[in-house]
Amino acid sequence: MTTGERQNGMTYAEAGVDIDAGNAMVEAIKPLVRATRRPGADAEIGGFGGLFDLKAAGFKDPILVAANDGVGTKVKIAIETGRHATIGIDLVAMCVNDIIVQGAEPLFFLDYYATGKLVPGVGADIVRGIAEGCRQAGCALIGGETAEMPGLYDGSDYDLAGFSVGAAERGALLPVAGIAPGDVVLGLPSSGVHSNGFSLVRRIVAASGLGYDAPAPFAPAKSLGEALLEPTRIYVKPLLAALKETGHGAIKALAHITGGGFPDNLPRVLPDGVGIALDLDAIAVPPVFGWLARQGNVAEAEMLRTFNCGIGMVAVVDPARSEAVSAALSAAGEAPVRLGRITERGESPVTYSGRLAL
Repeated sequence: MTTGERQNGMTYAEAGVDIDAGNAMVEAIKPLVRATRRPGADAEIGGFGGLFDLKAAGFKDPILVAANDGVGTKVKIAIETGRHATIGIDLVAMCVNDIIVQGAEPLFFLDYYATGKLVPGVGADIVRGIAEGCRQAGCALIGGETAEMPGLYDGSDYDLAGFSVGAAERGALLPVAGIAPGDVVLGLPSSGVHSNGFSLVRRIVAASGLGYDAPAPFAPAKSLGEALLEPTRIYVKPLLAALKETGHGAIKALAHITGGGFPDNLPRVLPDGVGIALDLDAIAVPPVFGWLARQGNVAEAEMLRTFNCGIGMVAVVDPARSEAVSAALSAAGEAPVRLGRITERGESPVTYSGRLAL
């Protein structure tokens, strides 16, 4: 085959994959990645794998804790509204919040960004959010993958996946032994819907007849899309501070309230024989949940098993040290709420009193 024949042949770019655009995006995001450096992670991106030095991070006998997650169909709202700057925060939050509940410090993060057509500005916005999430969590963004896959995704539609690794000293993992009736249950407020339940959210919005550019009925100063894209809270730094301040055993367990809500996530941290009694009257329910419940005629039980309903993180605390834990969390910027107590397990592991203010 002659050189001229090769020049007239098919190319990867004609098939829909633009290597130059991918390389341009990598160059654009390098400053964002550098801003997430921390002890243990100071290598440049672009290698075949990310590096992390546990000894430089100060660990002596560490157990590694890994988590991966996505943000579900919340990305559809980001795509439809053209608002991509905060969806990366959600991606980090969903992973690192699952690491802190095991008593571990998130150390590093990697992302996977898959799209039908790479738009460098969109990709840079997404990574900017990921870098901000890593900054909030104190972990390093040490690598990732951008996959341009024409034909698999429609146009420039995309999906995201995140992967994070943390560590805890061998004796500091949660939950600890000894969770027992009488232990105090604290809740940390959410910022809104976070990143679960968006298939139902999107269906309710469609039935309402509202566009995402319309004023949000529950937050008129914002558009509906902007309000629903409020990023997931990252609880890592306040919880690490409280764990350090109050000592081993003061916080006995942590539960990240994600898909499945209270009834699915709380039992995951409970030993056999005990349950949790929650006072729903204690929850300051954000207005978005009341609007969703009313607009979609969603029953309270369905709200509780689909959404966080205003509580994104739950802590089981030694009753003798509950005030110290609350004080440490407050000093770290949280607003802990006393939600209930640990009980003997009955027919259901999670029981409720009161009602959600929907």
